[in-house]
Amino acid sequence: MSFFTSLSGLQAAQTDLSVISHNLANVTTNGFKKSRSEFADVIASSVSRNPTSAVGSGTVVKANRQQFSQGNLVQSQSSLDIAISGDGFFAVKPKLDGNTINYTRNGAFLVDADRYVVDGQGAHLLAYPADGSGAVVAAGINSATPLRLPATSGTPVPTANVQLTANLPSGAAVPSVTTFDRFNPNSFNYSTQTTIYDAEGNAQTLTNYFRRDTVGGTTGNSQWSVFSYVGNQQVGSGFQLTFDPTGALTSPTTPTTLPAFTPSGSPNQQQISIDFGSLTKQSSSPFDIPQRSQDGEAVGQLQGVTVDSEGLISVSFSNGTSQVLGKVLLANFSNPTGLRQLGNSTWASTGLSGAAITGEAGSNGFGNLLSGTIERSNVDITEELVGLIAAQRNFQANAKALETDNSISQTIFNIR
Repeated sequence: MSFFTSLSGLQAAQTDLSVISHNLANVTTNGFKKSRSEFADVIASSVSRNPTSAVGSGTVVKANRQQFSQGNLVQSQSSLDIAISGDGFFAVKPKLDGNTINYTRNGAFLVDADRYVVDGQGAHLLAYPADGSGAVVAAGINSATPLRLPATSGTPVPTANVQLTANLPSGAAVPSVTTFDRFNPNSFNYSTQTTIYDAEGNAQTLTNYFRRDTVGGTTGNSQWSVFSYVGNQQVGSGFQLTFDPTGALTSPTTPTTLPAFTPSGSPNQQQISIDFGSLTKQSSSPFDIPQRSQDGEAVGQLQGVTVDSEGLISVSFSNGTSQVLGKVLLANFSNPTGLRQLGNSTWASTGLSGAAITGEAGSNGFGNLLSGTIERSNVDITEELVGLIAAQRNFQANAKALETDNSISQTIFNIR
């Protein structure tokens, strides 16, 4: 009988060694939670047996219990690295077309090719959707949806009006080349570029070339020709600016509408007006465009995503707009130690853990979220090494007891 008692001790010590080894192997695994072996003694007794003479029959592994204490928090450079400071789990969906939902503490999320926010295994992060004002409009895990980042924002608006304020030098000479050629710098005096947008929101470059035609001096008007190009396409045949002897612009006094054109890469025609306004002048100052504006708008391209301490997810776009997508869903359990480990710092609910209790970061029973932070393993190396020594000693002691039992049995067998 003592053989089996020592054997149970050896098996228990071996299990303890295995659990500690598993903890140490995952000391750098993000979101990993260590386990602890718990043992119980084995006693065979009956109502007719004297309790003072009962001898135990060894030990059994009662449980390998997970420890969900907080791991160390380490800062990172990604806004999608999210750590839970306190209780709770992220809810992730392994497949978009399935009903399975898993739970993790590893908040190292990234964006996949379809712009979904996923964990390292490709499972989609679940979040409560928000309306146009940014208010969360859902509750409960069945209302949560996979978080997907929009690629663009807004509706493109083609440029219709361009406003330019120009200062043209009064001392500029009439070009020596009589015919304007944009590839010949000697055929014009100055040029300026303005970014405009077509009907699809694509950026186009409007280039205006300024060529001095006449020098009016102190008695007559001075005239300049303006030639407009969008990309490599000339728009119209040009128009004139006229200044009086004081340098004030006298013509045109209203915006100049250019002929309709079709921008490169766009199927739609477009027409723009150029307004030099009343502040355009001719003076002794160098050529300058102090004011420039246009009324077109491009489609905003996704530039960044942020997650605040309450889990509110916001995205910003290149056109200066921003949008609230939703709020990160957190889940908790009445008995987290009953969760089934799936590997990759991921768990699934069981009957022992109970159903998931969902909520939002910062609410009762749930921790806050820290963006740009990763939760590391909660394994304490020093504690595990001490446990490893103790498990090794336990194994050696039980092996010694087994050896002693064998020696006693051998002595008995040798009696003649």
